[in-house]
Amino acid sequence: MADWQPEHAIEPGGDPHVHLAFERQTITIAISALVPLKSLREGVRESKKYAQIVSSIEAIGLVEAPVVIADTQHPGQYFLLDGHLRIEALKQLGTETVDCLVATDDETYTYNKRVNRLPPVQEHRMIARAVERGVAPAVIAEALGLEVGSVHRKFRLLDGICPEAVDILKDTTCPMNVFEVLRRMSTMRQIEAADLMVGQNNFSLMFAKALLAATPDDQLVKQPRKGRKGDANGPTTQQIARMERELAALQTQVKSVEDSYGIDNLHLTVARGYIAKLLGNALIVRWLSQNRHEYLGEFQRIAEIETIAPVSPPALGQE
Repeated sequence: MADWQPEHAIEPGGDPHVHLAFERQTITIAISALVPLKSLREGVRESKKYAQIVSSIEAIGLVEAPVVIADTQHPGQYFLLDGHLRIEALKQLGTETVDCLVATDDETYTYNKRVNRLPPVQEHRMIARAVERGVAPAVIAEALGLEVGSVHRKFRLLDGICPEAVDILKDTTCPMNVFEVLRRMSTMRQIEAADLMVGQNNFSLMFAKALLAATPDDQLVKQPRKGRKGDANGPTTQQIARMERELAALQTQVKSVEDSYGIDNLHLTVARGYIAKLLGNALIVRWLSQNRHEYLGEFQRIAEIETIAPVSPPALGQE
């Protein structure tokens, strides 16, 4: 793990004035020097998830480096921002040191809400690295709680997918079946489809099939595609034409939303913060509860929103 680097780090020759969220290199830290910022829930060590993490580390090593930040008051110590279960598992296994990713900002509150748990593309890379190190698929399957066939599918996930599309989808929760659909498209069409899925935040198999159905024959890997002439197994020519028109209109709408998304998101974030600050005033809360009880409930729900942006469900991996 010593050569692992954050994917958003700037490559050599990049803008030196850009502030990195993490150091370029991981560092090896004694586990005894890590200060957890939260305590583990009671019974978590007996959970199936914790047992899976332990067996995964035993079989294929640590997949995701824990995230830490230096304790400025105590040199040599680090606050543990993310990876509490992994560190606990390493302690159980008798490990004394661990390679960590060092954050440059104190994101103790928001980091776990913004991190995306091992997307399918990253999971594929994890399995590929394990196989390259000589770990048998059966061992990987046992460690991750999967069938051996699933491990083989994940290992071959990116076969036939162009690097540009992979780069677009690398941090998304795009299902494995979607990659099977993309594999039937040409390189340029794969990139277009990946951009559309990210723009719509829609990675469903149904959406991918709709994109495939709207793909011209000359942008397909295998031609002709069944159903293009209107048989029972596929959409009719009229349906394809309608999908293409709707897709073009959708792309225009996406572009329009993209132009205003940033400022709208900022306004909503500021408004949420302002409401949360108001609710920190006991007098205001008391007045609302007595005079505008229905407002108080809505304000509390707004203040408790963790993130304005949609959050994708976690993927399989180590926490």
